[in-house]
Amino acid sequence: MTATLVAKNLAAGHGDRSLFAGLDLVVAPGDVIGLVGANGAGKSTLLRMLAGLTPPEQGELRLSPPAATVGHLPQEPERRPGETVRAFLARRTGVAEAQRTMDDATQALVDGAPGADDAYATSLERWLALGGADLDERAEEVAGALGLTVGLDQPMTALSGGQAARAGLASLLLSRYDVFLIDEPTNDLDLDGLERLERFVTGLRAGTVVVSHDREFLARTVTKVLELDLAQQRINLYGGGYDAYLEEREVARRHARDEYEEYADKRAALQDRAQMQRSWMDKGVKNARRKAGDDNDKIGRKFRSEASEKQAAKARQTQRMIERLETVEEPRKEWELRMEIAAAPRSGAVVATLRDAEVRRGGFTLGPVSLQVDWADRIAVTGANGSGKSTLLGALLGRVPLDAGHASLGSGVLLGEVDQARRLFHGPEALLDAFQRATPETEPAEIRTLLAKFGLKAHHVLRPAATLSPGERTRAALALLQGRGVNLLVLDEPTNHLDLPAIEQLESALDAYEGTLLLVTHDRRMLGTVRLTRHLDVTDGKVTER
Repeated sequence: MTATLVAKNLAAGHGDRSLFAGLDLVVAPGDVIGLVGANGAGKSTLLRMLAGLTPPEQGELRLSPPAATVGHLPQEPERRPGETVRAFLARRTGVAEAQRTMDDATQALVDGAPGADDAYATSLERWLALGGADLDERAEEVAGALGLTVGLDQPMTALSGGQAARAGLASLLLSRYDVFLIDEPTNDLDLDGLERLERFVTGLRAGTVVVSHDREFLARTVTKVLELDLAQQRINLYGGGYDAYLEEREVARRHARDEYEEYADKRAALQDRAQMQRSWMDKGVKNARRKAGDDNDKIGRKFRSEASEKQAAKARQTQRMIERLETVEEPRKEWELRMEIAAAPRSGAVVATLRDAEVRRGGFTLGPVSLQVDWADRIAVTGANGSGKSTLLGALLGRVPLDAGHASLGSGVLLGEVDQARRLFHGPEALLDAFQRATPETEPAEIRTLLAKFGLKAHHVLRPAATLSPGERTRAALALLQGRGVNLLVLDEPTNHLDLPAIEQLESALDAYEGTLLLVTHDRRMLGTVRLTRHLDVTDGKVTER
């Protein structure tokens, strides 16, 4: 069925900190609304509110018709112990919950409970609408199309990161909700997955709200953009696509700055005039008093008195003009990540070498591959999920043992890395301790200052690193690159969970970085923006250079 979701005057916050207030939104059939804003602006919170999972501090939600289904698909799909891929797909598509409701209604029907007929009919209709009748057949078909070769009865916890990403995409492609609320669906998807996702989203008749930091995905899919502007404490809805939003936002920000500067200049000029008029008035009064004692000229006294009154009247008039000025608030400056990659002395001419290298894992083989990475090479590594990109990086760095061939790391190599799993910041120790273990020569106060530059404040640094959000872990990993010198930079999907301003800052930092770079990314705009000298493509364990 077609459905419309209406939000009126929604507000949310964390403790005494307001995220947004007075938010109005209509999600109509066919809408694809891109929800953007800095990390921490409340995007995921808003999606949970729209899904009815988190009550708003104020405001109301209305779903028309009330029986319509709303699907909330969060980022980093939860992998529950013992849950199979099949059960995961049923849960994410809403079929599992609909099945439980229908089973309860069936039992009530058997027990002869009052109203059981209507309850059963309603639950059956919902189960059918969500695609429960043919979910298993469709799941097999979609899994095969996505290259998810594991059996659907395998536990989700046994899947690799790439396989889990495909399972997450499959759960979305199989869903038949009336309204979709999708949080970061592009994370960990390869180019084929991104294209499938784009076709799915653009083909939906259902209203959709999507959070994504993939600029190309947003440009290709969204019809409107809802911006949560944390710095200005404003909510802005832009018609048109993502690229139109960027242009309109830039124009709006420039106009806001121009309006404030015009107001500030006018107010300052009036205040200067008022000050001058008061000064003239004071001088006139003093002169009048000084001359009053020996001045018998009544006409002169009257003239000076009138002149003083005129200055006072002008000063009052200027003050009224200041008070009548329509106040224009100064646009708040947004917090900006100012990122640099600390340089280290250059390494040797040869940074890393593989000779006839092979890595065998079960039925998968990487290689044989022969590859030499030289100083100042800037190499993009692309390929489908599961093709062997991360294995190739591990072999080059000496982290993955070879089953055949030879690997060596050059002299003087100082490695800086942002890995796909952000492993360093996944443990139970505090963020500060995890960071200090990686940079033992850095004082805790310096670490706190550095992390603060990356938006990780006092309440972050003492928390267990594993409790940080994916975006916070990524920023901690980027802070580490600024905290110690590197000459070999290895970035494996660095844009996952980063907000748009941080991605742009990372691109700027990479442009200034002069060492050796190995970049694995599916971010199409980053591949087109970052300066590269070589491109390796990995397909089914085979490495070719374009």
